[in-house]
Order: sequence, then structure tokens, then C-alpha cells
Amino acid sequence: MMLRGLFAVLVVLAGWTTPVVAQGSDDALGWLERMAGAARQLNYVGTFTYLSDQRFETMRIAHALRGDGEVERLETLDGSPREVIRKNGEVRCVLPGLKTVIIDRQGRRRAFPGRLPVSVGQLGEHYRFVKGAEGRVAGRMSQSVRLEPLDNLRFGHELWADLETGLLLKARVLDEKGKVVEQFVFNDVHIGGDVDAAQLQGQYDAGSDWHVVNARGNEAEVASVHWTLSEVVPGYRLVSTVRRAVTGESNDVLHMVYSDGLAHISVFIEPASKGDEQAPATGFLTAGSIGVYARNYAGYRLTVLGEAPKEALRRVGDGMEYQGD
Repeated sequence: MMLRGLFAVLVVLAGWTTPVVAQGSDDALGWLERMAGAARQLNYVGTFTYLSDQRFETMRIAHALRGDGEVERLETLDGSPREVIRKNGEVRCVLPGLKTVIIDRQGRRRAFPGRLPVSVGQLGEHYRFVKGAEGRVAGRMSQSVRLEPLDNLRFGHELWADLETGLLLKARVLDEKGKVVEQFVFNDVHIGGDVDAAQLQGQYDAGSDWHVVNARGNEAEVASVHWTLSEVVPGYRLVSTVRRAVTGESNDVLHMVYSDGLAHISVFIEPASKGDEQAPATGFLTAGSIGVYARNYAGYRLTVLGEAPKEALRRVGDGMEYQGD
């Protein structure tokens, strides 16, 4: 599959109805709104652990709100070195072991602890908000909130917010059986105050022998996009359509993103190569909360990828139709 190398790296790093309410949901919604705002508006520095299947990583994050906007730097502390810097709508992923820099536009999907959208209330269309108990995370008292999905098209979430500031300290993604498929949790965190500029600056200089990949792409005009999702997938709306150039390939890749505000599903569409034509027409791969569904259709290879259950990925993949001549 032509997308495997480039987009696998990118992934590791893109009229609402009245919300369904449960007892205590007003308080739960208030906490969710605090979490969403705190991740964007506060200065903080800390280390957190990411756990998914057999993958375990420790990362350091530094985030600051400055006069020129948000700046964030994330680095791995074990395994292969990796550094991600987010600033002015641009994301730079540095892979020193591969001597590679990947530059992309800032997508709607943000990293921990900024996982919640600004408009949290819209999530009430397909999630039930439930306020849980208080507890300690990273030595700080926190309030737990659950987002319980109302169907089988999205995962559940357990979130813990710092009582003092509202910053998200711990997040779990749960499958339909309540099993934890992914977890982020701060080991230590300092919230507030100034962040040393050195903690926000990149630590690696790309030399002349480094490979720089520009994955920003160009927004596609609606009239030029001949693909549409024929089957309505409740809650998921088209939020982005970008054409991306892939190094060494003559054809651009069309990248369409559908989202319910929290879960994001990407659809990558490219002409099928001879190797793809010989591959199975459909199939699933999973890695923690991230699932991949592949389908051959009308001479194209469709790769559907997202933090969503298999049923949601299948519906999106099977529902894509080509409307061209």
C-alpha cells in the first residue's frame, strides 16, 4: 500500500441536536468544558505515559500560550527518539533516527491532554455525560467524567480533570466491553507560570542529508472532489478534504476526514496499484484504539483509518462512492 510509510507516521502523531442528558450531566458538561479550555489556555510542563496493547511510551510535553499563539513541544523519552512541535497551525514531526522531518498542517485531532473539542456540548448528541468520583492523579486531586457512547459507532472515554485548573490528567479509551484499549496518564505535571523557551524549541537540526516531507497538502475544492459518503453514518460529518502529494508517486492522495467532534475517521483514496489489485478487497488491522479498514473499489484503493470501532470504519469505507464521469 503506497500510504503505509508516510501516513503511518502521521497517524502516530488530524445543526446539532439537543444533547442526551443523565443525572448530574450539567456538572459533567461543565467539567468537560473546563478540560477543553485548560488544555489550550494554560501553561504546563510534565511527563506522561501512553499505553496501548503492547506499546508503552513515556513522553515529555511543554505547552505555552504566548502572544503569538499556542506553542507545544512533545518528545519521547524511551525507544526511538521522536519530537513533535506544534506552532502557528503547523506540526513538525522530527525522526532523528531516520533523518526525516515531516511537516503537516495542524488537524482537528489534538494530542493529550488537548483531546476534547472546543464545542464540547455537541458531543451530547451521541455520548452520555456522567460525572464520576474524585481521585488522585500525579499527586493532584482530580474529578472523573465518563463519555458513554449511545451506539456502536464510537468508543467510550474516561477522563480525569485536575480539580484546581481543569487540565486533563488522565484519559482512557474503552471498547464496547469496557476494556481499556488506550490510556494516557501524567506521571508528573507543573501547571501555570512561565515555561522556559528552551523547553519549547526543537532539539534537532536537520542537516543537508536529512529528508524533509511536506505533507500539508492543499485544500480540495468541492467541485473537484468526486467522492461522497452515500450512507449516512450517524454523528460523523465531513470536516476536511485535502489533496496530498506522496514522494515517488505520480498521483496525489485524496484525504477526507469525518468526525463526530471527538472521534476522527480518515479516508485516503488513491489509484490502485498492481500490488493493491492483488491484495484482499477488504480487511481490518488494529493497533490499540486505531483501526484500519481497506477496500478496493472502481480502480481505487480506499484506506480508512481512525480511532473508532470496526463497525464505524466499515460503514464509512463501504459507503464511499465515486461520482465522477
